[in-house]
Amino acid sequence: MIALSISKYGYHERGFSYIEVLIAITLVAVTLIPTLEALQTGIKGAGIHESYTVNQYQVIAKMEEVLAEPIEALDAAAQAAGNASTPTSYSDTVGTPNRRLVFLSRYDGDNADGDDDPFTDVDEGLIWVRVEIEATVHAMETLTNHLD
Repeated sequence: MIALSISKYGYHERGFSYIEVLIAITLVAVTLIPTLEALQTGIKGAGIHESYTVNQYQVIAKMEEVLAEPIEALDAAAQAAGNASTPTSYSDTVGTPNRRLVFLSRYDGDNADGDDDPFTDVDEGLIWVRVEIEATVHAMETLTNHLD
């Protein structure tokens, strides 16, 4: 609140009182803390979202790279790996940041043997492909086949 005084020359402002300035500074300080905390949370969220998006695109890129290979090369890599839980030679080298692991296996699409295990009694030309970023939740899998 501004105090006014009247003199023979008209109204004069005498300024804010010391108490009013202290109250204003206190109010600004009290409301500034939650505002800064909210901004900090938003900034962290943006960084997490960026990391998530980059990782998803890395998985997609590797999947496209693998699916561009001939089915015979994928089948050979699947057989060399030996099982669906061993990373293949299409994986990034050890020590690569955000290492992408590629798993390949022959696949039992029709479950002709009746054991409900998709990795036994495999169908010829049907390959299961999984790409994941090591030690994260980012993964993608699909089936690919050779059409005659």
